[in-house]
Amino acid sequence: MSETTAQDGARRGGAVWALVITSVAGFMAALDNLVVTTALPSIREDLGGALDDLEWTVSAYTLTFAVLLMFGAALGDRFGRRRLFIAGLAVFTGASAAAAMAPGIGSLIAARAVQGVGAAVMMPLTLTLLTAAVPAAKRGTVYGIWGAVNGLAVASGPLIGGSLTEHVSWHWIFWLNVPLGLAVLPLARLRLTESYGTGARLDIPGTLLASGGLFGIVYGLVRGPADGWTDTVVLTALFAGAALLVGFVLYSSRAAAPMLPMRLFRSRAFAGINAASLLMFVGMFGSIFLLSQYMQGVLGYSPTEAGLRMLPWTGMPMLVAPIAGILSDRIGGRPVVAAGLFLQAAGLGYMAFVATADASYAVQLPALIISGIGMALYFAPAANLVMSSVRPQEQGIASGANNALREVGGALGIAVMSSIFSAQGGYESARSFVDGLRPALVTGSAVVAVAALAALLIPGRRDSAGLLASAAEQDAAPVLQATTR
Repeated sequence: MSETTAQDGARRGGAVWALVITSVAGFMAALDNLVVTTALPSIREDLGGALDDLEWTVSAYTLTFAVLLMFGAALGDRFGRRRLFIAGLAVFTGASAAAAMAPGIGSLIAARAVQGVGAAVMMPLTLTLLTAAVPAAKRGTVYGIWGAVNGLAVASGPLIGGSLTEHVSWHWIFWLNVPLGLAVLPLARLRLTESYGTGARLDIPGTLLASGGLFGIVYGLVRGPADGWTDTVVLTALFAGAALLVGFVLYSSRAAAPMLPMRLFRSRAFAGINAASLLMFVGMFGSIFLLSQYMQGVLGYSPTEAGLRMLPWTGMPMLVAPIAGILSDRIGGRPVVAAGLFLQAAGLGYMAFVATADASYAVQLPALIISGIGMALYFAPAANLVMSSVRPQEQGIASGANNALREVGGALGIAVMSSIFSAQGGYESARSFVDGLRPALVTGSAVVAVAALAALLIPGRRDSAGLLASAAEQDAAPVLQATTR
């Protein structure tokens, strides 16, 4: 009895450490998606550079992060998830220090690109390592906390970036990562358990096709709003990226051991949650990008004031996501995710309705609260649905694929909603900004509503368990043969 109790205690301790380590690492990677946006004017004042250079301080990170996510997950599956997680975290931490000390805009862009490489290796492995450390019955609750921290990082990027820039220095948006990384590195080495995927060789052709395709798509989406959607380079990048991704799908459908088996998408659970995640990030990222500018440029709030007023939205995951995780353990993830997405869509639609050049905070508050609850209900169960829709040895690449789709969705959301904003309004006046903001938010609301419909296509808990068990039985023999070989 005492030995069993000790083993249970050790496992609980391991799960707690895994949650702390992966949540901090995930927070660092997710935060850097938007933390730089509010610091761009200060960066330009210190380092100089044209508008294109400033945009690349954001885009360089997004580009390398999105492109290498699946490759990072595949490396972890092949060579050890803890080992690659530590390597990715070390690269990310070192690149953060280099960005903080950058003497010019070119070196800052280069450091941001290296940051993205480290994050791409580290981020998908956080969820895989956490899953391996937590018993299946408790994963919903733990994913709730993990999702709360990641959701807070994504949504509070403008607040943290603006506050540090306004009250300290823009350099500290990068220095912030250094003590966190240095604290987590030894803990990861001592407290995380090593795990592996299938042990198959790296899929070099698949990696090149997927990375090249994602590079073309994300590059085109990033440059489209600035250079114009008819620009030759933008069109070439988009069409070439799409062609390479089609080639990746065709290749992976026939390869013996592909990096991302296409059969995973035959699962309604895996296909549904990935479609919902892609669309959710399209609507959410584009909305946050414009709303943070609306509160500062139109309503006249400072970066810190704007961030504080968005706390009912951005801070809600810390309160609601753990509850959402518990609910997903009890009733399944599908209804919780769908409800969250419908609420997020309603909140964005409400904000589009009340947004004016002189809107009071009291008028905006219900929209912020509804959106915050919706985002919180989405994050935790979504992680659980992704990881439970595949077999344990496929969880690394499943996490990488889901994260890659989220990043593409974020880039697509900013590109599409910026284009709608520019077509209908602009920065000339407060009225012009609102004229562009409203249709963009309506578009974001509609996209998130479609994400909710996609979530409803996910099988219920009992159906998912049966389908996964059936798939495991069908694939057992090929996997065993591959392993013995």
